[in-house]
Amino acid sequence: MSHYLNAASRRAHLLLFSLISIQVLASIGVAQERPAKPNIVLILTDDLGWQDVKCYDIDEPSPMETPNIDALAQRGVMFWQAYSPAPVCAPSRAAILSGLHPAHGEMTSVAGGYPPHPPSPRATQISPFYMARMPVERFTLAEAMKAEGYRTGHSGKWHISNNHYEYPKPYRHGFDSSTHERGVQVSMKPDRLTGFATRNPKDPFRLDENGFPLDVPQQAALDFIHESKKEPFFLYYATWLVHAPIVMRSEQLLHKYEQKLGVTLTAEHKDIWKTPGQTNPFYCAMVEQLDYYMGQIFNYLETTDDPRWPGHTLIENTYIIFTSDNGGMEGGRGAVYTDNVPLDRGKISLKEGGTRVPLIITGPGIPAGVQTDVMVNGLDFYPTILSLIGVDKPADKHFDGCDLASLLTGDPTDATRVRDADGKVRDGMIWHFPQAENTSSIRVGDYKLFRSYRGDATTRSLYRLYNRKGDQTVRSDIEEMKDLASELPEKTAEMDAQLTEMIEEMGGRLPYLNPRADGTPKRENAPTIVDHRQNGNTVEVTYRNNGARVVHADLIYSPNDGREWLRASGRLDGKDKVIVTLPQGTSHYFINLVDENNFLVIHPLIDRPKMQREKLAFRDVALFAGYPEPTNSEPVSLGDLYAQRIEASPGRTVLRSEDFEKNSLSSLNTAGEGSSITKTTAATGKHSLRLFEEKGLAREWMPLVSTPISIPAQTTSGTFRVSLDVMLEKEAPGVIALGLKDSISHESAQSAAQVRIGNGAIKANDRFVSELQPGEWHHVELSGQLGLGGDKMLTVSITTVDGRAWNRKVPYTNFHFDRPTDAQIIGLGPVGSAAYVDNMAVTIED
Repeated sequence: MSHYLNAASRRAHLLLFSLISIQVLASIGVAQERPAKPNIVLILTDDLGWQDVKCYDIDEPSPMETPNIDALAQRGVMFWQAYSPAPVCAPSRAAILSGLHPAHGEMTSVAGGYPPHPPSPRATQISPFYMARMPVERFTLAEAMKAEGYRTGHSGKWHISNNHYEYPKPYRHGFDSSTHERGVQVSMKPDRLTGFATRNPKDPFRLDENGFPLDVPQQAALDFIHESKKEPFFLYYATWLVHAPIVMRSEQLLHKYEQKLGVTLTAEHKDIWKTPGQTNPFYCAMVEQLDYYMGQIFNYLETTDDPRWPGHTLIENTYIIFTSDNGGMEGGRGAVYTDNVPLDRGKISLKEGGTRVPLIITGPGIPAGVQTDVMVNGLDFYPTILSLIGVDKPADKHFDGCDLASLLTGDPTDATRVRDADGKVRDGMIWHFPQAENTSSIRVGDYKLFRSYRGDATTRSLYRLYNRKGDQTVRSDIEEMKDLASELPEKTAEMDAQLTEMIEEMGGRLPYLNPRADGTPKRENAPTIVDHRQNGNTVEVTYRNNGARVVHADLIYSPNDGREWLRASGRLDGKDKVIVTLPQGTSHYFINLVDENNFLVIHPLIDRPKMQREKLAFRDVALFAGYPEPTNSEPVSLGDLYAQRIEASPGRTVLRSEDFEKNSLSSLNTAGEGSSITKTTAATGKHSLRLFEEKGLAREWMPLVSTPISIPAQTTSGTFRVSLDVMLEKEAPGVIALGLKDSISHESAQSAAQVRIGNGAIKANDRFVSELQPGEWHHVELSGQLGLGGDKMLTVSITTVDGRAWNRKVPYTNFHFDRPTDAQIIGLGPVGSAAYVDNMAVTIED
């Protein structure tokens, strides 16, 4: 096959490239030095398969047209053996941005963050825990670039949190800007055979002069480059294409592939395409659409003058990395999208079709038109980019990938240039996917071992992908169809041991065995948890040793009332005891013990089918950690607190105050019935605001009371503080939510956080702040820092009359929240319940 060139031919090409470069430089001279900080454009496509790109054609030619990506390959290095860190989206993205292998980063699949549990009480196997999001403590590639003076931008898909739009968003991981919209990748209405884009200027997907629809994240990527070109920039463009839904808004482009493929679209194709192979006209058109958008990016860089380097264009000082987050998604639910043949399987598999991806890298000093068989991984991008921009690796930062800079700017065909942190040539890599497919794999040189976990019957397959002979790389079995495990038992055992060792070194866990499953050998030796006792934040767990040694004691805990679950390690204390420390703010938890035979014991038991029948959440069957402990001081006077808050003094400006003694709601905005001034209950004085949940309110969020807040625009620093006194009616306690909105600091209204008061507790963004007793007044304060230098955190402080006090900081719900323009009080309790509010004050303090 043409792409398997021998090393001698490639080196001759490189020598010619070097001689030409020297001659060119000598003839034109160096008018001005290249700016020291080159731009970086990292393009991570979604689900784009190895055989979806035309220049990667081997065997059967692809019907998809990708001229712009093909041209990019001619300008740089094209990798034939490039791999994604994982076979699915979220772990690959987190690995690329953090530099940590999914097993090391404990993010091995999508939509995680749940306590480990068997799918049914007697199921044999239990998937290990994995996180729902990448922790904000991880020092990301964007943060590293920002620290070096780069403007950092994200456009497109994120999915490094529990869902695409959950905390933490890109801003929390070092990006100056982010555009999250899906653009063209949303379902068409009423179906994908109608509702095509038009040239109407009001059409949100209006067609351009070439008949391609407008795509918001694509335009945002172009805008970011345009707006950032006067300074070094890092663009992380994570396209939504070519992920499902499989739709095409350009009717012209869809019909092009209908004709090219020789197919006829009928009503049955509104929802599904079933013909095998690369025959789906919707998908083929999507790939060309992606290529068109890539062409716009490349063309802008090629034709736009570089303000930092007069006489040159942006492309001359820009590195482009083009790749995919995982292998191609061949289809789902009976539908066919594409085909990764000759590779086996696709996304959601550790077979080659699920992890081998297109990869093209271009930029200053990188030779053009080179194809290489050197094995690389998306984990390599972070350290490589730091080298390309001339930055040393952070001293305390661990990388699981290798620096490819020497490979790229030297001889891209020389695998000995890829070395690990110890200077050893890398000849292997692993993947760990103990959820979904329940597999792990390792590649060492020409061989690949594929391990499949099926309860206590783990299987191993061995394949020889290539047969390297001297300078030549000869394709052998990239199809993974010839299992050599029985023929090469020693090789199989050797690689299997290597895989186990590397997973353990990274802290990865294998799928557990369930001691409650019938017939599983050694289940009777699993430990039995006898008791647990909690004293403050310390939990002592006693268990009975039934013959198998406990090797791991895990605390699976939630910091936010079951909304998210995390893992922490406990300490083994003797033969029958475990000590765990609850992280501050823990609301609920489970204890997990893993024995030497890999059996997982869960306390309390989780019966998932029963939970589903009874509509219970994990928090409902977990251990309750109790409410945060208060600090105790002398009793306080709510009247004195209010007087202090509204007293003008140096460093404090009072913007609003309301003690309701005027017996009027005229200063507030109200929506819905149920809000009134009462003369029977007050924190101080005689009156307070009463929120009563009347029957028949039009909206769940009624009654609603809000007050506008006007912080002068010239005030760009200091602390805002919103304070009020709250009490829930003792006999029929209501539930209220306090919200702060910012309607001027961003293109859309931003929220600081939601503080919910009711059901025995005060919570901020689902995190417990304090316990709550109906019939007792609580002084509540919400405060935050103004300006760009703020920490983007809301401080919630609670004080009771008897002197108990709690404080908790929570991240703003929306990163761009800066200053409150409205404070809202919303009634959310059951019909007939009531709550009272008194002594509202809004201040700014230096």
